[in-house]
This record gives sequence, structure tokens and C-alpha cells, in this order.
Amino acid sequence: MTRLTSEAVLFRSRGNSDSGKVSFIELFFDLIFVFAVTQLSHSFLKNFTWEGAIQLGLLTMAIWWVWIFTAWVMNWLNPETFRVRSMLIVLMLIGLIMSASIPEAFEKSGLYFASAYALFQVGRTAYTVWVLRKGARELRINFIRILSWLILSGIFWVAGGIAHEQTRLALWCIALFIEYIAPSMGFWLPKVGRTPTKVWNVEGSHMAERCGLFIIIALGESILVTGATFAELEWNLLMLSSFATVFLSTVAMWWIYFDVTAKTGHHFIAHSTDPGRVARSAYTYTHLLLVAGIILSAVADELLLAHPVGHLDTKTAAVILAGPALYLLGNMLFMRIVAGVVSAPYIAGLIMLVILFPFATSISPLLLSIIATVTLIVVSLWGSVFTERLCQTKPLLDHHKTETESL
Repeated sequence: MTRLTSEAVLFRSRGNSDSGKVSFIELFFDLIFVFAVTQLSHSFLKNFTWEGAIQLGLLTMAIWWVWIFTAWVMNWLNPETFRVRSMLIVLMLIGLIMSASIPEAFEKSGLYFASAYALFQVGRTAYTVWVLRKGARELRINFIRILSWLILSGIFWVAGGIAHEQTRLALWCIALFIEYIAPSMGFWLPKVGRTPTKVWNVEGSHMAERCGLFIIIALGESILVTGATFAELEWNLLMLSSFATVFLSTVAMWWIYFDVTAKTGHHFIAHSTDPGRVARSAYTYTHLLLVAGIILSAVADELLLAHPVGHLDTKTAAVILAGPALYLLGNMLFMRIVAGVVSAPYIAGLIMLVILFPFATSISPLLLSIIATVTLIVVSLWGSVFTERLCQTKPLLDHHKTETESL
């Protein structure tokens, strides 16, 4: 019998019926990010200012990036082996420190957050380079390129953790810019060149399922926040109406992604001749907008339950509308990348939310939330019909090939 620690089984299989299956250790690993997402929304509620919004955006980008890079690594490594499981458990410990530092990341815990983040990114990638020492040469060189970029960004992360206030923000923005631009450049290095997406031999089903599970994590955090807040309030007709609105909004978000977007994406990446390109553009980048939209919606839910009526200030109105808007924008861009179409339901929903904004402060928080929720429900139902018609009128694979050739 082949031992699970042998070099041959350190890599995820390809082409088998269960090669895209998400393992239990990966689900266990994701629990760290349930905590991280909760920390993000709560930290913004404590610092509900425009400055807090900027900080929320930066930290959300960081948390998503550390997770998606790990998802990429696990697309190649076999989670059933001791070495890979050990790596994930160590990363969980580092991730707990990173997540616990989020509320004070721009104050006294900045160095803890930055050090944990940099160690997470650099350590995981360095370990992967070591594991790939007997693997495919091109893939190993690709991770060496990635490691070089992450070491560079890590310098700015740690320097920002040492610095204070605006200097910290500036240095962390530079670090994120380095990390976010790197995949689009193929992790180019002088004299070494860049990695073509063909080298990223992605197991499409695994990548699609992993990203879908992170959306579930974010939506689950919204459910937890809603339930915990509602349980502490006095139950009356007004509060029950607010609670129902919040719940239906979350259900509509789930429906939009899993009944429309995820199905289309799973089909395309599973049948793509260049799944690495689809994974980089559609999953790595656009899902950040989905996660950000859900986090903002969770914040809006807490604000609504706390004050369903009364004066609505500009910041609260912006959060109530920005959450669904970012979510629809992310879904729209995803469909454009994978299917080569601009989804009419998403466009209509975005237009409706933009039109609402000038009038938002003149109505109550509950009424504004009801209108935003109805918009999401209409988009979810219309989107299902739109996708069915798309599948019937145009072969999906033909669209994908056309889109791939044009990128």
C-alpha cells in the first residue's frame, strides 16, 4: 500500500470523479475565516465613519487575499496527507492571531496583524515551494515567483505595522497593490519572466466549490449577526418586519449566487481549456466584491435592527445600498468573464439602487431596506429565467472559447 506521506500523493489528483471534492480539513480551516468576517463587520460598526470604511475595505481585501491564495495552493496539494494537514493547522493558528488583531489593526495591534498576515502568506508559499521540489518544474518556478512578490509585499506589511496612522495606511495600501497586481502580471520577475495561465492547471470543480463555500461563510456570518442582534431586542411588529426584511435579503443574495452565478461559473471552469485564466479573473478578483457586499449588508442589517425608523443619515443609507450594489456588481462582472454576456437582471438591479440613493435620506431605514430587498428578490427570480434562456439560445462552451480567445 502507498503511504500517504509519499511524494506521489502529496498532489491533488486530476480528472477523477472526486478530484474536486473539498476535504474536511479544508472546511475546518475555513472556520478561522468565519471569525475573521465577523471581526470585520463588528470593527466597522465600532468605527462607523468614512475612515472606518476605508479601513474596512483594506482589511477585507487582505482577508480575502490570504484565503484565496490558500485555496489556490490547496488546488494542487492533497489535503489527506499529513504534511498538508499540518500546514493548514499551523496556518489556522496564525490566522487566529491575524483575525483577533483586526479590531485594533490600525491602532495597538497593527504589528501583530501585519506580522501574522505576512507570515501566513510567505510561510505557506515557501512551504509549497519545498513540497514542489520533486513536482513539475514550471509549477515550482511559478511558486518561486509568487514567493518573491509576497516577500516584497511582506516588507511593506511589517513596516506599516511599525508605523502609525496615515503612514500605516499608505504602506499597507502599497502592500496590497503589490499583491493584487501580481497575478495579472503573471508574477513577472526580471530575467525569470512571467508564468502563463496554462501552467495553472486548476481543478475547476474544486476552485468553484471552494469559492462558493466562502460565500456561504460570509452569508452565514450575516445570519449569525442577525439572529444574535434580534434575540436581544424587544419583539414587536416593527422589529419583526425588520427581521423579516433582513432575512429575505440574505436569502435573495444566496439565490442570486447559487442558483445563477455559481452554476454558470462551475460549468465554464470545469470545461475550460484554460481554467487558470478563468480562475484568476472570475474567482480570484470578482469574488472580493461579493464578499465585500455581504459584509456591508451584515453591517446594514445590524443598523436596521437597532434603528428601523427615524432619521436616516447619509452614511447609513450608503451602507444599506452599497452592500447589495457591490454584490450585484460582482455577480455581473463574473458572468461577463465566464459567459461573455452582460446580465440584464444585474444591470437593472444596479440602476435601481443608484436611483434610490439621492432619495435615501428622506425615507426610513426600514422602507429603504425593504426596497433594496425587493430589488434583490426581483433580480434573483429574473436572473434564474435569464440564465435558462441563455443556456437554451447559446451553447455555453462556445461562449467560453470566444471569451478565452479574446482575453
